[in-house]
Amino acid sequence: NVIDILFDVIGMTGTALVVGAFFMLQLGKAEPTGIVYNLMNLSGAILLLISLCYNFNLASFVIELFWIAASLIGLYKYFKGKRIQAA
Repeated sequence: NVIDILFDVIGMTGTALVVGAFFMLQLGKAEPTGIVYNLMNLSGAILLLISLCYNFNLASFVIELFWIAASLIGLYKYFKGKRIQAA
């Protein structure tokens, strides 16, 4: 089924972004407070959440909501810090 494949691709892309962000962090290629790390996590979590709307799993859904919240906090702190530096 094409729809099954589409949602699998969406979910796997999200997984690649979240895991990729973690590996970049561990390899020193991303900063935990940086925009790349937080955008990769946010994008990945959103894609995983979309895939979970098709193949629902409550535990995974809840963790993705927290992952999105943590990423949004990281992005807020990033942009807040940039605004302070500009002042």
